[in-house]
Amino acid sequence: MMQENKASQSTRWKRFESMEALRHGVCDAIVQSANDAIAKRGKFSIVLAGGNTPRTVYRLLRDLPMDWAKWHIYHGDERCLPPDHEDRNSLMAEQVWLDYVNIPANQIHDIPAELGPVAGAKAYAEVLKDVAAFDLVLLGLGEDGHTASLFPDHTVDNSADAVPVFNAPKPPSERVTISQSRLNNTHEVIFLVTGAGKQEAVDNWRSGVDIPAILIKPENGVDVYCYEVELK
Repeated sequence: MMQENKASQSTRWKRFESMEALRHGVCDAIVQSANDAIAKRGKFSIVLAGGNTPRTVYRLLRDLPMDWAKWHIYHGDERCLPPDHEDRNSLMAEQVWLDYVNIPANQIHDIPAELGPVAGAKAYAEVLKDVAAFDLVLLGLGEDGHTASLFPDHTVDNSADAVPVFNAPKPPSERVTISQSRLNNTHEVIFLVTGAGKQEAVDNWRSGVDIPAILIKPENGVDVYCYEVELK
């Protein structure tokens, strides 16, 4: 899988002593990134991750007095399920955060994965084609080392900004993901890594094993916020 983008990954690891500290640390980093981007460029573009840890961060964000009208929301990946399915990343973000803040609807860009992996990816690539570098990308880490829907032993597809995923090892097997190269086109990346079940993936990552997370190599490097894993 790991045959391209041979440059080394610059990684800054930060271990937290509690889940609450991590949540607030991530929230503070997002706020700082947003304020900096709006001051410099007049808007803030963020790529969201799915999962339980991001969910708790989004819940914190919704109560903050941000300049929401200048936020632009994207998703790193999405499952090919109906828009109202409980496992959709977009639905989770809406329910805990986006429905409570005044981000203009035309600035919230859900992946239309309900169209299927090919059509959904093509449609989202069209959405992304005129978007400048993202300001912030949030990513998780699976126990197998996957991130977004870039999975181990799957060919990396950089043919477009968004690409279809088939035969994913986690259900559902069909997904749409932003491609590796497009995820790397960002000013900042934060990985959220929580739970002892991620220890092997973290050990592999830190020892240089080829897992999908090492594909994420933006110019400014990545920050990894950790809880319940040891940094050996």
